[in-house]
Amino acid sequence: MAEFLTKSRARNIFYGGSLFFVVVFIALTVQSHKYVVEVSTAGMPLTEEVALGKHVWERHSCINCHTLHGEGAYFAPELGNVMTRWDVQNDPEAAYETLEGWMSSQPSGIEGRRQMPLFEITEEEMRGLAEFLRWADQTDTQGWPPNDAG
Repeated sequence: MAEFLTKSRARNIFYGGSLFFVVVFIALTVQSHKYVVEVSTAGMPLTEEVALGKHVWERHSCINCHTLHGEGAYFAPELGNVMTRWDVQNDPEAAYETLEGWMSSQPSGIEGRRQMPLFEITEEEMRGLAEFLRWADQTDTQGWPPNDAG
């Protein structure tokens, strides 16, 4: 004779299964929090200067032309590793001077070439933007975006 699922058995399965998945959810949440706190992807501290640079980045909509770690438009170069490419990632003053020199030379006036507009940015904002790009450059992206060139 076949056994049927009684109301009490169905209730026990529901509560037992619910409890099991709540425990799994809590365990995964704790593990994720521990990973984020202990294995931070930040290569340098998030300072007020970095935050100012991010505000400059957003205010001037830099992402409409540039990508940052693969996110954004592909009209202009990727800036997630620009400080490494310029070899100034460990020198805040050199990073500022290089960025300021590059941006003050824009637009270049070369016919037929994509050109960056001239932005009216204060020295403080330029230093913040340089620090933001240094911060982005030192972020551990864990292999993102993938680069198939090679």
